[in-house]
Amino acid sequence: MRLFRSLIVLGVVLLSSCSKDGDVNFFSVNKDIELGQQLEAQIASDPATYPVLSETQYPEAYVHLRRIRDRILVSDDVTYKDRFEWSVKIIHDDNTLNAFAAPGGYIYAYTGLIKFLDTENEFAGVLGHEIAHADRRHSTDQMTKQYGLAFLLQVVAGGSEDQLAQIAAGLLTLKFSRGDESEADEMSVIYLCDTEYKADGAAGFFEKIIAEGGSGTPAFLSTHPSPDNRVENIQGKEIELGCTGADESGDYAAFKASLP
Repeated sequence: MRLFRSLIVLGVVLLSSCSKDGDVNFFSVNKDIELGQQLEAQIASDPATYPVLSETQYPEAYVHLRRIRDRILVSDDVTYKDRFEWSVKIIHDDNTLNAFAAPGGYIYAYTGLIKFLDTENEFAGVLGHEIAHADRRHSTDQMTKQYGLAFLLQVVAGGSEDQLAQIAAGLLTLKFSRGDESEADEMSVIYLCDTEYKADGAAGFFEKIIAEGGSGTPAFLSTHPSPDNRVENIQGKEIELGCTGADESGDYAAFKASLP
């Protein structure tokens, strides 16, 4: 009977969780949301490592951040835009050029990254990249590959809080594949093409990294392919789609000025 139940669970997962490239994600969309909530709680409990900027003390910064998020989420190509939380928070660390997304749409951007960028288009391109990681469910795709079948069957069948916490903890050190990074770059262009932003905003980030010698390239965007190739691919996708967004940077100066 136990084996029979496991086979039923596996069958359901196989039928409902295939990605577009044929891979199987053993986690349901609801599990993505649960894992994101777990990770958010872990980050909140560790302010020494993750000094999240207080929304009470810096309300203007969060107004800008959510404004940019909402402009991206108008895109019809964000599959889970009405289902995921799309919580966005700022980590106060001027020395870190980074941003990351947890499953279920929990996104964090470091003040170092925000201040490093010159235009709102560039930041929107990076934020679109992170939205894509969550929306395309890249984290749980990678977790499916990382954990054993027996463990994952327990989780999808109704895993314990300890099991979910174990998986959530692993998300903080998770590295995406080359395919994941390329897809997130591409989806960032697709999202921004539906907005007034210049759709190749993420390419501007890479161009600045390249101009400064590449030594500060953060891990979340330095994964292969190389920054040069990613600029070419992002700009090529914008041309292919015929995007017409304009370069806007006026409000971004106010966003940076609102940070500590």
